[in-house]
Amino acid sequence: MENAMLNEKKEPKKVEDFDFRPTDAFVSASWIALLIGMVSYCVGLWNADMWLNEKGYYFTILLFGLFSVVSVQKSVRDRQEGIQVTDMYYGISWFTTLASIVLLIIGLWNADIDLSEKGFYGMSFTLSLFAAVAVQKNTRDIKLINSREEKQTYQ
Repeated sequence: MENAMLNEKKEPKKVEDFDFRPTDAFVSASWIALLIGMVSYCVGLWNADMWLNEKGYYFTILLFGLFSVVSVQKSVRDRQEGIQVTDMYYGISWFTTLASIVLLIIGLWNADIDLSEKGFYGMSFTLSLFAAVAVQKNTRDIKLINSREEKQTYQ
């Protein structure tokens, strides 16, 4: 009997069987990556030997980039779910995302700091942007799944 059960092949799950809820591990990893990227970038700025206006420039670029990528992710997801997003807002979201990256590159290119510092800022910035997209996606997925479950409960 047991051998028959072991030899029996399990049917693979169908797409409809998954709820596509992000795992707790992925949600946690996304938040941790966002915090590590942002905190290390800010600690690097705090300890940097730069003028205060330079530190302000790099900090503003981080905030600008984070807002921009979350806006892009939201716009893309809204369109995917059939929620109206104007072409102007969608375009501005992409433009500001690219602008934040270009402004960071220009700032680092012209900065009088070690190449290793430039790499540090570039990598912590990139980690922060990527993690912000993942956190936004997870938040959106969980909210959508929870709202579907609530609708099913009330029906």
